[in-house]
This record gives sequence, C-alpha cells and structure tokens, in this order.
Amino acid sequence: MKDTSPIEALTEQYRADLQEYKERESLYIKTKNQLDGTKQIVIEMSKTIRQLKIENDNFQAEIARLNEDIQLLEMQIKK
Repeated sequence: MKDTSPIEALTEQYRADLQEYKERESLYIKTKNQLDGTKQIVIEMSKTIRQLKIENDNFQAEIARLNEDIQLLEMQIKK
C-alpha cells in the first residue's frame, strides 16, 4: 500500500469534492432546464385552454341562437 503525504491526501479529497460538486451542478442545470421547459408547456397549454373556452362559449351561444331560429321556423310552419 502506498503512503500518501498530507498534501496528496488533501489534493485527492479536493478532486473528489470538486467532482461531486460538478455532478451536483450538472444535475441542477438539467433539472432547471426540465422545469423551465415544463413551465413553458404549462403556459402554452393554459393559453390554448383559454382560447378553447372562448371558442366553446361562442359555439354554445351560436347553438342557442340557431335553436331559437328553429323554434321560430317551426312555429311559422304550424300556422
């Protein structure tokens, strides 16, 4: 077994700590990018849902208007 001086042991510990820090930093960056991407997807989906709600409300109003027209036409036919 090789004896290491205190400086060599300290250097090895520093390298190990630095590697662990780099791995954690890499994981942080990866996770942050994923969260940012997910956030953007949620924002876009929210916009789409709002737009679809508006369109649905408009279609419902148009259906109600057309149903009224149908009722008026049916009344006219019965006369």
